Amino acid sequence: EQFVESGGGLVQPGGSLTLSCKVSGFALSGYAMYWYRRAPGKEREWVAGIISTGTSADYADSVKGRFTVSRDNAKNMVYLQMNDLKPEDTAVYYCFTYIDSGTKWGQGTQVTVSS
Repeated sequence: EQFVESGGGLVQPGGSLTLSCKVSGFALSGYAMYWYRRAPGKEREWVAGIISTGTSADYADSVKGRFTVSRDNAKNMVYLQMNDLKPEDTAVYYCFTYIDSGTKWGQGTQVTVSS
């Protein structure tokens, strides 16, 4: 299984970014998918999740109303639309789902929110 995140960058407070996650090695349509992030000096934290069909999603309180997770099972892609970004959103962002004991995290994509 493989997760390849992209779309990060430097953005000013209040700005927007869309992260993408390309998955391979398993049938995306059979799994819920999750976004996590790790801020400097902090533990990795859950950000958002979306069920296998894409019809329901949930968010951490810190991003609710600003972030939207979506997916395209046909393209093996998962997305995270991030609006009204804040400096505290600065982190490396990862997509992930547990398949088996061999499932590994991807490299992540860096998001930096700064003026």
